[in-house]
Amino acid sequence: MPRVQEGIGPMQIVETTNEGLKRAYTVTIPATEISARIEGEVKRMAPQMKMPGFRPGKVPANLVKKMHGPALHQEALQTSIKEAMDKLVADNALRPAMQPDVSLGEGYEEGKDAELSVSLEVLPKIEAPAIDGLKLEKLTVPVSEESVDEQVQRFAEQQKSYETVEDRAAADGDQVLCDFVGKLNGEEFEGGKAEGQAIVIGSGRLIPGFEEQLIGAKAGEERTITVTFPEDYGAENLAGQEATFDITVHEVKVPGETKIDDDFAKQLGLDSLDQLKGLLRGQLEQETAGLTRTQMKRQLLDQLAAGHDFDVPPTMVEAEFEQIWQQLQNEAANEEDPEAARAEIEAEKDDYRKIAERRVRLGLLLSEIGQANGVEVSAQEMQMLLQQAAQQYRPEDRERFVDYVRQDPMAAAQLRAPLYEDKVVDFLIEKAEVTEREVTRDELQAAIEADADEVKTDAKPKKAAAKKAKKAEAGEEAATDTEAGEAVIDAEPKKAPAKKAKAAEPATDDGAEAEGKPAKKAAAKKKPEADEGDVAAEGEAKPKKAPAKKAAAKTED
Repeated sequence: MPRVQEGIGPMQIVETTNEGLKRAYTVTIPATEISARIEGEVKRMAPQMKMPGFRPGKVPANLVKKMHGPALHQEALQTSIKEAMDKLVADNALRPAMQPDVSLGEGYEEGKDAELSVSLEVLPKIEAPAIDGLKLEKLTVPVSEESVDEQVQRFAEQQKSYETVEDRAAADGDQVLCDFVGKLNGEEFEGGKAEGQAIVIGSGRLIPGFEEQLIGAKAGEERTITVTFPEDYGAENLAGQEATFDITVHEVKVPGETKIDDDFAKQLGLDSLDQLKGLLRGQLEQETAGLTRTQMKRQLLDQLAAGHDFDVPPTMVEAEFEQIWQQLQNEAANEEDPEAARAEIEAEKDDYRKIAERRVRLGLLLSEIGQANGVEVSAQEMQMLLQQAAQQYRPEDRERFVDYVRQDPMAAAQLRAPLYEDKVVDFLIEKAEVTEREVTRDELQAAIEADADEVKTDAKPKKAAAKKAKKAEAGEEAATDTEAGEAVIDAEPKKAPAKKAKAAEPATDDGAEAEGKPAKKAAAKKKPEADEGDVAAEGEAKPKKAPAKKAAAKTED
């Protein structure tokens, strides 16, 4: 049965739904209240206005209202709605899970009462769990001299130099410096042209068949090769199409011998080989420390999840799931067989929805623990987060994004949530009884995956974690491509030479492939982890993206 509540002043609130975590209300704002706001604003503005035929400050109120009436009414209405929502939340001690859905009744016009329909979901009441008795095992990986030497060797491979050879046919592993012009049905296509392009045969950087057809080429030779663009190529006009490339070879280069010594380190701007080893040791220690923290966090969250089961707001779960699903869809598009990849994730859709629910539940638990124990994100930390997030926007839009987050508590909470979560996790780790054990990196990774296996719905993310670790171990993510030809399909634009021709610019995820360069697709991104790093803290659904989307919408206005 609807429950009428006395509002502050003439506003009236009627509760229409109170089921589980769902709440709904009708809120009536009298026309007299809105009119009073308009009259007050007119009186404030009139003394400051100037109008021909009137002395300064003597413009009649009725003329002010005539000139600015619609804008004043809209502002007064919005202010009244905002205050009404603030009172609704305060009077009913509501803790909205997401931004309430507020709609103004049809047929509203100036001079009538404003009737609002408000629906929302509230956060469940959770008692902060006891933090005594937490026991964690910390698996550590000592960095050996052998692993440092391996990293030095990999680094040297990445810095490989090439020496020009005369009258020698290009072989696998050689670098070919050439010009090329791509043609589709005999016509040049946009972006398929480059000059002075350095291509390493066998690097796998270009589309299948391109590099292999350079084997046997000599300096001064001209040849035409035929390739077929992949079916899922980024440029629709090229996907699955057969194209030719007219190639002019300028030089053939062979890999030079890289001697790992102090001189090699000095070429990199360092003082000595020992300094290089020290830097690489630091990188390895940082990587393994990150894996160790992941393993400890997994243990911690598993203990929390095992001891708590409560209803979570469906809108939060849906928001979290939509973000996971969008990420998976994007990754499927980058697979060799996108349709098969989509079918695979579609078959596990229910599992991913459970992952989303687990994340939200863990986020709410961490939020309660943090609040109960005085964990906070400082104003200085929040300012740093805000400035970092603003960097994703164009310079002219950054200030608007910052203003938006500062004015919207929900957006600010979502931005703050990842750091808040990390601080709560660190707090709990400090409080736990921790035992240490030395293991190998493989054993540490296996332990992380074993923890993931205990989460019944976390099969898919486990594979991504293993792939990520394997890539890091192989040194792929630390690669710095200095040759223009290799940069042509690099996923990171910053690595491309600054003054290279357009066709030699790196292919990025945001459309460079559409220029027709013979580039492979960028590597798929990491798939979502069910219980590491992404749980929704501070009572918010997935952080980071929600405020960005809203700000983008404001920017488009």
